[in-house]
Amino acid sequence: MSGVEHEGGAAALIERGRRAGRLALDTEFMGEGRYRTLLCLIQLAVPEQDGAGESIALLDPLDDAVELGPLAAALEDPAVRIVVHSGRQDVALLRRELRCEVTNVFDTQVAAGFAGLGAQVSYDSLLTDVLALRVAKTASFTRWDARPLSAEQLAYAREDVVHLLELASELERRLSELGRLEWALEECRPLTLVTDERDPQTIFERLPRVGGLNASARAVARELVEWREQTAERQDRPVQGVLSDAGLVEVARRRPASQEDLGRIRGVGPSSQGRRARELLDAVSRARERPEEPPPQGGRPPPPRAEDLPLVALTEALVRTRAREAGLAYELLAARADLQAIVMAVRAGGEPPDVRTLRGWRAELAGNDLLDLLEGRMRLSVEQTEGTRRLRVEREG
Repeated sequence: MSGVEHEGGAAALIERGRRAGRLALDTEFMGEGRYRTLLCLIQLAVPEQDGAGESIALLDPLDDAVELGPLAAALEDPAVRIVVHSGRQDVALLRRELRCEVTNVFDTQVAAGFAGLGAQVSYDSLLTDVLALRVAKTASFTRWDARPLSAEQLAYAREDVVHLLELASELERRLSELGRLEWALEECRPLTLVTDERDPQTIFERLPRVGGLNASARAVARELVEWREQTAERQDRPVQGVLSDAGLVEVARRRPASQEDLGRIRGVGPSSQGRRARELLDAVSRARERPEEPPPQGGRPPPPRAEDLPLVALTEALVRTRAREAGLAYELLAARADLQAIVMAVRAGGEPPDVRTLRGWRAELAGNDLLDLLEGRMRLSVEQTEGTRRLRVEREG
């Protein structure tokens, strides 16, 4: 597959992007039927030297002859702004596959929320709303791991980056005028740390009803999590295809000693037969040598009381009002879980919770007002203006 559209090749194009300080990228990948998502294609765009348009390269990470070192170096260069759209999985894949860090991300989907264009807006919609452009998308759900890629697939992949730099520039211009560019960049910084590596500790803690197991059974569950991960990775298949979460917890609860015992457990499926059954039973046996597993710490926060719910709705009304006034996507300011935590903490007379709504720019825009509202220092009312009704926020005194 050759998708490079630059006479000097991909390495020269990447170097030009580093000199320009801007590089747009997207990826295509396949996750179905695998233990880890497979990176199948990398699309790059850098500005033309005259500043008009962009040059594009399509890199094939499945081709051992393709050198990805120059791209890794560019991703790690803090002077190079890496432009993506909804790029969380793209960044995670590149960090894992290229064994590099990504230091300076600008996500146009994140930026759109600060420009009043809505949260989770699609790339196609942004191109239409911001640049008045339309692109044809016809090959999204295809086998990106098959080679050779078709002309339709290559055209589809190219469209994902052909206007991305232009879109980012316009969003940056709008955000600078609004005084919100730093807000958007702050929101993009956590994207540099995203990962798709599987953490056995987190997987263990999220097992259904694991907190209801006794100490010995929890030790078995932890051993089974490790065995399932190793088996799925070795066979390159989804972990749930090896043993479901529900089946794993039930095996840990019953601790079968034979294949006959294993066959009586619901949800075990193919793992009750043959070699996999023997491996699973060996894992149960090994778990007997493990120390007993202490009960999980913390766990899920308690649910709100019935009397909290009207206050949660009231705080949501205030946040939505502040978001509307600022021309921001509401989802950028708070999630319902954040509001519940704030209401419950104020009711209990404790310290404000460590939630994003009470930190940084969010606290200035809405979070501090939420605390004032719940402490009675602010009130909400409905006023009618020019034939419409709207929420009015007033500070007491």
